[in-house]
Amino acid sequence: MKFLKPFFKSSAFYLFLTILLWQWAFSLELYSDFFFPSPAQVVAFFWENCIKGSALWQAMDISLKRLLTGYFISLAIGIPLGMLCHKSNFLKLTLRKLALSFQTLPSICWVPITLLWFGQNNTAIIFVVCMGSVWGLIIGTENSIQRIPNIYLKAAYTMGARRLTLLRTIVFPAAFPSLITSLKQCWAFAWRSLLSAEIYISTIDGIGLGQLLHYGREMQAMDQVISIILVLIAIGLFIERFVFLPIEHSITKRWGEGSF
Repeated sequence: MKFLKPFFKSSAFYLFLTILLWQWAFSLELYSDFFFPSPAQVVAFFWENCIKGSALWQAMDISLKRLLTGYFISLAIGIPLGMLCHKSNFLKLTLRKLALSFQTLPSICWVPITLLWFGQNNTAIIFVVCMGSVWGLIIGTENSIQRIPNIYLKAAYTMGARRLTLLRTIVFPAAFPSLITSLKQCWAFAWRSLLSAEIYISTIDGIGLGQLLHYGREMQAMDQVISIILVLIAIGLFIERFVFLPIEHSITKRWGEGSF
């Protein structure tokens, strides 16, 4: 039994237990599959759309392409603007205040404007993703640079560092441990904005996960709805485990526990 102890202490055991309780509740007919499907129905949906078919894989591919495009556009815009906000009092009083206002605005509010500007296409969805994530990144970048101890910058100036050299050797390395938190938040906001946009914007460029979720609701197919939700959770956990967590461990190893 000793070899089973690690399993009982793992997340896999509690996941397995949850699925058993889920199936047990369904077997006792405590609820109808109209309101919530059984694990077997969810597995059947995955089998039809992942193993026998490719509809789910295609939707994942389309959604992730839209997400990554919007996310990297947000990085390309948000980080430079955040740095400029730190350097310019005018931008700190204008752009940063604007970013604070728009950050509180739910991303779904951009959908009507986006439809009027771009129509029903990929550009509209990517625009909503950017609008939902870039404002928080501007604020996070400015705050990350603001947390850099002044003694670092004074020492660099004393040794003759200027502009690009200062950014490359002092600003980015010192701000990055704090900036990684903003990058994670930007990813989360981009992910939520994508789903909001895909649910309300139907395009001929391809069906994403948000649209599959919406179609499941329209057809009252709870197995499809729950399956898509589980896929979204799995993608989020995968990105956290294999992208952001290694970066955080690398930062902690290099700069110590005080980095976060």
